[in-house]
Amino acid sequence: MKAPYFRLLLCVIAFHCTISFHAQEWTRFRGPNGSGLSDANTVPSKWTEADFNWKVELPGTGHSSPVIWGDRIFLTTTLENPAKIVVLCLRVGDGTLIWRHEFEFALFDKHQFNSFTSATPAVDAEYLYVPWSTPDRYTLRAFDHDGNTVWDRDLGPFKSQHGCGTSPVVVGDKVILGNDQLGQSCLFAFNRSTGDIVWKTERRSKVTAYSTPCVYTPDNGGVQLIFNSQAHGISALDPDTGRVLWEYADAFDKRSVSSPVIASGLIIGSCGSGGGGNYLVAVRPGDPQKHLQPQLAYQVKRSAPYVPCSVALDNMLFLWSDAGVVTCLKSLTGEVKWQERAGGTFFGSPVCVDKRLFCVSATGEVVVIEASDQFKVLARNDLGEPSHATPAISGGRMYVRTLSHLFSIGGRRKELSLN
Repeated sequence: MKAPYFRLLLCVIAFHCTISFHAQEWTRFRGPNGSGLSDANTVPSKWTEADFNWKVELPGTGHSSPVIWGDRIFLTTTLENPAKIVVLCLRVGDGTLIWRHEFEFALFDKHQFNSFTSATPAVDAEYLYVPWSTPDRYTLRAFDHDGNTVWDRDLGPFKSQHGCGTSPVVVGDKVILGNDQLGQSCLFAFNRSTGDIVWKTERRSKVTAYSTPCVYTPDNGGVQLIFNSQAHGISALDPDTGRVLWEYADAFDKRSVSSPVIASGLIIGSCGSGGGGNYLVAVRPGDPQKHLQPQLAYQVKRSAPYVPCSVALDNMLFLWSDAGVVTCLKSLTGEVKWQERAGGTFFGSPVCVDKRLFCVSATGEVVVIEASDQFKVLARNDLGEPSHATPAISGGRMYVRTLSHLFSIGGRRKELSLN
């Protein structure tokens, strides 16, 4: 083989390896560890309908986000006449349907801004884990990627003023699911292959929490599961046993809807209500090995988010409030760098793609802001339909779900020239 041709071949291989790197899976609500972060660099800031890879109409409606593994997209939606939970598997390339399953349920009262499918599934290399709940039955059902049911668990009644919304996560060989409700509350860990309960940690019941856990890994090793709720504040559990490692019980005096994120070694969470009084806390984790209790690092009350989750990037923390006020803080100290109004009302959470924040308003406008210490709106993209969902990113493409459509955007690259 001639040297120039060999060097060219190595370049081609390196190029395709780069593409594979950007094809990270999006396996849970807000992607890797719930951070909302993606390193994709092929999602444009500004687009029109001509820039869509595809747009497909979904049966029914819902607020859950898609999850992606390989060439398959999984998401849920709801039919209401008759009432059915619908689990869908679509093809990444063109949005065509691979399989569909429907499960009947009885309609019940929920919050006007919620849906019966607000919880986002979780997925791994083998299985898809789909939660939904009614007042009589909290369900977690596992499918293989071809749509065959692997196991189905009835977790008992689910009592809530506003309906369902908590999402599962996969940690090692376990599926973790929160169950902080008005009734008997607990946290579950299931064997992901069999559905057997590995551990169950009882919890105090107060108001229903919708926070999806994340993983915190201290510098001295070990893995901790982080849960947020009004009754327990911010809790850290051993993922192997469910044992509570530490707890900052005074974190919240209202409902916790947003999910925790890790920023500069601090745990970030928020609480609020429809009547206001929202605030965000940054908690310095406890250390059981050193017998150190968790401590409050700082608190943010002005224009704090209630439903949307935060984004941590480098040494900055970005808050996107329900009323469309965006704040940039120094994540370690809480010092405000800027706070500006983006406009709109938001129930979905921001994601950060190539140092740009994307967040979808309730009317379906995707607002794009530069993730830096200077406020700059880069684009506003109107999807033409309401949305309460959070975008997903995989394979260099962004998938945005509105009330009844799914959009695929980005991912195009210039062809490699061999000249």
